[in-house]
Amino acid sequence: MSYRIDVEVNSSSTKIPSIEKIELWISAALQSDELNEAEVSVYIVDEQESQELNFQYREKDKPTNVLSFPADIPDEVGVPLLGDLVVCAPVVEREAQEQGKTLDAHWAHMLVHGTLHLLGYDHIEDDEADVMEALETRLITQLKFPAPYTETIES
Repeated sequence: MSYRIDVEVNSSSTKIPSIEKIELWISAALQSDELNEAEVSVYIVDEQESQELNFQYREKDKPTNVLSFPADIPDEVGVPLLGDLVVCAPVVEREAQEQGKTLDAHWAHMLVHGTLHLLGYDHIEDDEADVMEALETRLITQLKFPAPYTETIES
């Protein structure tokens, strides 16, 4: 498997994981789809830039943890670019603290979550959410972190 993960940091945060960790966590999600080759760009930002992008692309006027931008390249072109992830470091840091998670566990979850969006997974409909969350949980626990979703689903 050949994965290229490019990381660019435009954040003042001092708590961003190492490139090696970022590559490991994204690669775990890519391997779940059995891709032989893929390229993902990761852009780490602060709240203002996240808010601007979230408003521009989702019409939500607030910063968010991760935005996924799947590449729109026809298969016949043969370019392995999967897409771009934009991660807001301060939001991830705040959420980790609020949720009682380690920073690495939440970063791993956000990168896996974003990468799964690039792979076509979604969580708008309940049945899609169940599939995506189950896969996220399997990947995060394989990476030796606690399951990311602690809510109990009542039947």
